[in-house]
Amino acid sequence: MSDSRKETAAIPPLSARTNTEKQTQNSENRNRNEKNGQSSKEGQSDAYELTGFNHPPNHTTADDDDFEAREARRLAKRVEKLARREEEFEMKFSHSIQFNAVPDWSSHYIAYSNLKKLIYQLEKNQNQQNAQTTDAEASPLLAGNVDPDQIFTRALDVELEKISSFYQIKELEIFSEISELLSQQEEYDAEMQENGMEGSSDVHDHPRRPSSFYRGNTRNARPLSTATRSMTDDVDDSDEEDDEETALHRRKPEARRSMTAPSDVDGSHGQEDMWNSTAELNRRSSVAAYDDYANEAFSLYYSSGISLKKNTVSVYVQLCELKSFIQLNQTGFRKVLKKYDKILDRNLREKYMSQTVAPSYVFRPSTIKHVEENIGRMETIYADVVTAGDLTLAKKELRLHLREHVVWERNTVWREMIGIERKAQAANMGIRRTLLGADPDPSHARLQGDDEGLADLKGINTPVGRMYYPAWLFSSTMLVLLLIISIFILLLIVPIMANPEQQNCLAMLVFVSLLWATEVIPLFVTSLLIPFLCVILRVVRSDDAPHHRLGAKPAAAYIFAAMWTPVIMLLLGGFTIAAALSKYDIAKRIATLVLSKAGTRPRTVLVTNMFVAAFASMWISNVAAPVLCFSIIQPMLRNLPSDSNMSKALILGIALASNVGGMLSPIASPQNIIALAIMSPQPSWAIWFFIAIPVGVISLLLIWVLLLASFKPGKGTTIVAVRPVKDPFSGIQWFISLVTLATIVLWCVSHQLEHVLGDMGVVAIIPLVLFFGTGILTKEDFNNFLWTIIILAAGGLALGKAVNSSGLLHTIAASITDAVEGLSLYSVLVVFATLILVVATFISHTVAALIILPLVHSVGIGMENPHPNLLVMGGALMCSAAMGLPTSGFPNMTAIMMEDSQTGQRYLQVKHFISRGVPSSVLTLLVVITVGYGAMLISNI
Repeated sequence: MSDSRKETAAIPPLSARTNTEKQTQNSENRNRNEKNGQSSKEGQSDAYELTGFNHPPNHTTADDDDFEAREARRLAKRVEKLARREEEFEMKFSHSIQFNAVPDWSSHYIAYSNLKKLIYQLEKNQNQQNAQTTDAEASPLLAGNVDPDQIFTRALDVELEKISSFYQIKELEIFSEISELLSQQEEYDAEMQENGMEGSSDVHDHPRRPSSFYRGNTRNARPLSTATRSMTDDVDDSDEEDDEETALHRRKPEARRSMTAPSDVDGSHGQEDMWNSTAELNRRSSVAAYDDYANEAFSLYYSSGISLKKNTVSVYVQLCELKSFIQLNQTGFRKVLKKYDKILDRNLREKYMSQTVAPSYVFRPSTIKHVEENIGRMETIYADVVTAGDLTLAKKELRLHLREHVVWERNTVWREMIGIERKAQAANMGIRRTLLGADPDPSHARLQGDDEGLADLKGINTPVGRMYYPAWLFSSTMLVLLLIISIFILLLIVPIMANPEQQNCLAMLVFVSLLWATEVIPLFVTSLLIPFLCVILRVVRSDDAPHHRLGAKPAAAYIFAAMWTPVIMLLLGGFTIAAALSKYDIAKRIATLVLSKAGTRPRTVLVTNMFVAAFASMWISNVAAPVLCFSIIQPMLRNLPSDSNMSKALILGIALASNVGGMLSPIASPQNIIALAIMSPQPSWAIWFFIAIPVGVISLLLIWVLLLASFKPGKGTTIVAVRPVKDPFSGIQWFISLVTLATIVLWCVSHQLEHVLGDMGVVAIIPLVLFFGTGILTKEDFNNFLWTIIILAAGGLALGKAVNSSGLLHTIAASITDAVEGLSLYSVLVVFATLILVVATFISHTVAALIILPLVHSVGIGMENPHPNLLVMGGALMCSAAMGLPTSGFPNMTAIMMEDSQTGQRYLQVKHFISRGVPSSVLTLLVVITVGYGAMLISNI
């Protein structure tokens, strides 16, 4: 016996159990293995996995050393990666426990969710006590101040006692199985050596020989040991193993028939030959009987090997589960204490972890080290019995029996937007039924046990009887679609324009605009329809005079080239920066740092949140900024009454400020991207900031005053201060910040570097390559981008290109120019700004920009004193200023979905947007046509 095997056999048994307990535990092991996803056909692989019956290649010690070195490096990298992730963000640990816990042990893990609820309750009690102490008359005579550390420590002590008690019981059970398994291995090796197999590790060097199992006849055969019998009793009665046993014993009758075949003897032989033949037959019969016993012994030893292998795998899985139990609970204590210190502004984590958690038996370093040593013993046994001493292969095969560890990482803001969008659709807020009648109302959803849904039919009486038809056939959505198609066909037939390409383009423009405005089909689907209509209707002309109509093939190449432009790359670059800043908590940490300086005065907190939302919109777009800001103010909302005006003012203020923030930078909103694509030459970022920032700041202050006057949020309101994150920036966070700043600087100086970079869209490739190429952002993050917005913008660019190419834009602009002839530039700006405000209030900001801004640009070119960029800039600002309805832009749609976590009621209603959003839009309009107009004249845009 080798030294390593002597060491593994040196562990004394920890407890004794009856045979019934052993069978019960083995049954539990089999059930656990099935839960962990092991194949039910494992028995099939046993025929070639035991080293006694196959010949795997030998591996040298150098291979083992190389493997150990690789494993050490891999483990070190994994530990470093996990530590870095721990610093960068906190994963959803409640989900991690749910999916990584052993199912049978689920009630013995740390109650992480309950402890979080206790933290929030302690936070609320603390804030109520602080509010009472500010009013001496309202405070009780005997203040019942209770130290939250004491309450939370008691709850942690209960969890620690529960975990420690369960662990010690489970450890005793598993270590007892280890002792029994080691005894079984010793007896198995002794049996193999006594029968000439020279130990399990050398079995592969010997062929199957009957003499190595039994010596002599049946009366001299030594009976099997108790350990061998007990192991064969525990072998699973699977179909595969029955087949194996049948195959082993099937050789006996074949051998007997071959040995007792009649001899080829003729009548000329004498009696002596007959006696000799009979003796030979008797001798062969004796050999056949001997082979039968040998095959039976071989089968029993084979079953013992299978049983030993299965028991080793079972114990190995249990040990790994025990190790995971320690790790998950230790992480749970660390995370819940971190959350407690953060929310209640305490310093309990280090003290409790070092003085209470670390000294407990379950979390001592020696405890997990002992578990790891036993895992190593199981790997050694498996290597000796199954893989011919190949420890590398043994580890690889054993790990196949373990479940994958599930890790939740922080989402990007775009993935959260997808969830919000689905929630909005489920709430049926202002959304039409789909074309074929699918009802998004959750109350009409099919539930478990309901009959399979049939088509919703309606009946009508006719002279020939009652006729039924699908309800969607005459739904409001279908009627609107039929009306739009009728208008489209009518415009194609009735001659309005002189040229056929302009006639067709007018019909297409009206058709697409009505589809966008009514949303009878999704916006991005309408955008995808544009290149199809452009090619079929042949609205595209050549750029060179005499501008002849292009055929289908050149028109398709022309229109698809117009859909992918540097503007789309700029949009993708903005989405990438927003994803990185949100995923790694950079934007949230900057925002909380600013908000922590605001104090607890309601009016100061409100204006600070509004400016933070507007600033965030500049860099991560006004689509993502509300999601970020609403998550930051959750502690405030939790500690405010459900009907508090301060809650309404905060949520509505963030939404309106995000709308205003959508005008502050070129990447702040999709409509700004569209405006940049239309303007020629494109203004620099510095000019954009010079115009938009004064307009935005003044508008925010006016909206703040409006909210203070209408909500009066300061009356009887206690605000919970926002606490900044104390952890230092990690290396990845610094890298993301530097790349983001470098990208913004390059965008600002893109005009000066135009001879090198060409366009701002080329600069947008930098964050895409650096963040996705290094793995900071993943393929899943890329898939979670708002591709509907990108397709909508691409379709709008194609529409603008088609309308311009057909000559329709020039014709309409000339007509409008004649109508506004005699009006000053300021008057034209006021007219178009008001028109865009009204249109963008009822339809999407992006759609309004797609439809109107190209027309505004053409009108500006045709004026006596042309200022097309000024009119387009003013129009782009007004697209973001439309905020009078819940459906007026992404910030409003996000705000209307905010609910009180305790009551489930929405904070805002439609009346709040109409009564505050409409005046806010008018105030912003006044700022644009005064301050904005002056800034645009000064900048000579």
